[in-house]
Amino acid sequence: MSGLITYINESYQELKNHVSWPSYAEAQRLMVIVAVFSVLLSLAVYGIDQLFSGAIESYFNWVKS
Repeated sequence: MSGLITYINESYQELKNHVSWPSYAEAQRLMVIVAVFSVLLSLAVYGIDQLFSGAIESYFNWVKS
């Protein structure tokens, strides 16, 4: 159990002293970039899904007739 506590303490010290955290303004800017690209990617996936759904529906309607 002491190994786990040592690991947690060392991990905390590493994060506190050796990691360079971005400034608040930079974190906000990067968050906006990630949010915009997430929305764009989801719209692209939605569009491709609609395209394939229409193609599959047309194919099954063609096969049925």
